[in-house]
Amino acid sequence: MESGEAFASDIRAAVAALTESATALERLLCPLRADGSLSGSDVDPARALADACLDGLADVARLEARAAGLKVRLTAEYVRRAEVLAGPAASAQESTAREMATVAEVAGVLTVSERSAAALISEALSLTTSLPLTLGGLSAGTISWQHARVMVDEAAGLSPTGVAALEAHFLDPDASSPARGCFAGELVPGRLRAKSRTWRERHHPTSIEVRHTRGAADRRVEFHPDRDGMAWLSAYLPAIEAAGIFDRLTSTSRALQGPDEQRTLAQLRADVAATLLLADRSGDPAVAGPGLEGTASTSTIDRAPVPRAQVLVTVPVLSLLGLTDEPAMLDGFGPIPPSTARRLVADGADSFYRVLVDPRDGAPLEIGRTSYRIPKAMRQWLRLRDAKCSFPGCNNSSLDTEADHLLSWVNGGTTGISNLGQPCRKHHRLRHTTAWQPTPATPQKPPEWVSPTGRRYRSEKQDWEPPLWPDSLPELRAASGPTLLEDAAGF
Repeated sequence: MESGEAFASDIRAAVAALTESATALERLLCPLRADGSLSGSDVDPARALADACLDGLADVARLEARAAGLKVRLTAEYVRRAEVLAGPAASAQESTAREMATVAEVAGVLTVSERSAAALISEALSLTTSLPLTLGGLSAGTISWQHARVMVDEAAGLSPTGVAALEAHFLDPDASSPARGCFAGELVPGRLRAKSRTWRERHHPTSIEVRHTRGAADRRVEFHPDRDGMAWLSAYLPAIEAAGIFDRLTSTSRALQGPDEQRTLAQLRADVAATLLLADRSGDPAVAGPGLEGTASTSTIDRAPVPRAQVLVTVPVLSLLGLTDEPAMLDGFGPIPPSTARRLVADGADSFYRVLVDPRDGAPLEIGRTSYRIPKAMRQWLRLRDAKCSFPGCNNSSLDTEADHLLSWVNGGTTGISNLGQPCRKHHRLRHTTAWQPTPATPQKPPEWVSPTGRRYRSEKQDWEPPLWPDSLPELRAASGPTLLEDAAGF
């Protein structure tokens, strides 16, 4: 705990810095004339003001992050001082009552609910005790409060060593194994959550098989009433089954779309799901789609059937052989247990595309050709490289994207992986109807994007990791010869 004088001095300095930053932002708009133009400038006034507004937005975001960092430190320090002032509790009931009083005090000062105040206190204590890099990034304005909350959530349950490694991976560019192409502050919070969850699954001290078994035992369907005569129906399922169900609903709904269909894709998914669940049989041509015949009569007494969905499953070769327990990667979701991936292969789930990865660096084994028409194999390689729409902050999965020549064919562009992107429909249209333009790509990196104002925004890059090599591999290699991995890969 910091000394009172040192803490107060530090807080005064932080407040002064925030005040100075806010004053500087206020001055940003001072040079405006009555007509809205900039005085004393030879540049285009409209362009100069537009650039100043964007710069100001970036400064405001950093200011908000720094203010959030200050709020975290003040909250945590108040809670600790309140405990010291109150002294030891005489009983568990008294301790609980003091915690409630502290939460109520923070809620009253901030004019928020006690639930929100309790969450803030918990997050503040975590940040100030076990997440120094996250708190430092928040206080410096390089990550937002939403980013910091993601790090708190994903650090929960990890050992101190694991928490430090998680922070270093995403927030320390000088770490031994930093995140590749995806520094935390450059990702929208939702994408940081997906990235950090994947990292956590890979490095969690408890095997993903154990955790998956525990989670599968808690599978359930929930019903929550809502307003306007509506309700939410949700299912907590193993990832492969949930992904297969959602993809089947999507593919069936798209088959129903046409010039006379007024329903949106989201509405069609809901209607198809309701019809399939409530109908006596699935043969109704109004809802039947690819692979839906007989769905209602499929027995699920022992286990749910293997979904037939257009989903990529990336499997480390050695994990497929059962030599390691590394998780496989389910496209659009993240890590899944290797036993689940082996089940998909063994049960002949022909619509799940098995992708073996290089044991040396974790990258997928390359596929692709050169032609005007983009072959199916190259489409799969694009999905592996990008995982989703490459536009910054977009979370549309690779199933909702469209292959696009970065340099058009008529202008000399080739159909190679370095000249291909896969934006979603929205951002594909944005590229061809506005001044937003993608940059060249590489076999390992999706294209970046340049805005109409000339600002460059980096796309995410897959955070591949080299698979684990079991200690017994040298003996197995010597016993089985050099074709062991080749046979496993189907070469």
